[in-house]
Amino acid sequence: MSQPTEIDPAPRVMLTIAEAARRLSIGVSMFRRLLNAGEIESVYIGHLRRIPLDCLVEFVDECRRTQHPKDS
Repeated sequence: MSQPTEIDPAPRVMLTIAEAARRLSIGVSMFRRLLNAGEIESVYIGHLRRIPLDCLVEFVDECRRTQHPKDS
């Protein structure tokens, strides 16, 4: 009989660089370039750099707006 898996009821709102890169399906090196260029926002908690989940959504939205602008 398998053991039940533990489910985290609260979604994570802060991601590590590796987790955020995985969410975008890109490599960590490319993700760091985007961070350093200011294209994706991050915050520091102590000495730890974290990426708020909504910053990934904003980045994707901006990519969509600039690459596929709506006709005005």
